[in-house]
Amino acid sequence: MFTGIVRDLGLLLELRRDRLEVSTSLRDELSLGASIAVNGVCLTVSELTRDGFRADISSETLARTSLGQQRPRGRVNLELPLALQSGLDGHIVLGHVDTMGRVVEVRREREGWTFTFSYPQEFRGYVVEKGSVAVDGISLTPFDVSERSFKVAVIPSTYATTALQDRRIGDPVNIEFDILAKYVRGMMKDAY
Repeated sequence: MFTGIVRDLGLLLELRRDRLEVSTSLRDELSLGASIAVNGVCLTVSELTRDGFRADISSETLARTSLGQQRPRGRVNLELPLALQSGLDGHIVLGHVDTMGRVVEVRREREGWTFTFSYPQEFRGYVVEKGSVAVDGISLTPFDVSERSFKVAVIPSTYATTALQDRRIGDPVNIEFDILAKYVRGMMKDAY
């Protein structure tokens, strides 16, 4: 379980169809078999390297996430799992990506940036105005929600410490909807 608060910007050193390698300053906090979120995707550390780690990737993960579309030598958001004694600074994020979206617009504002992301219409019931959503593993608050898109305000510190600074219009992003919204939606479907 994660919180959507990015701990490090890692560097994707290698991406193959079954494995990735990332360089990170979190290297000394990792162990074999540990979970780590890479752009919001929960992966398992399969090997420690001098500068980071390697993780195996399934074909299912490549098909459902944007990891397979990452640029070589691109930066990735990294987060270690939530420890029981830690505070919950973002929201509950499982690292189980629901769908891929795309960057539709990036606007510089006086107080930061506004990003607009598209998503498939069938997920409309999971996006709640002023609720929670994880985009590439970052805990964000959606507003101006429509059938196929939502906006988020990004403060300067989030922009500076995440891979959002590298995102351009048309880039794919991983979206994980709030677990509470998914449970409520599931219960409503079962009730009718």
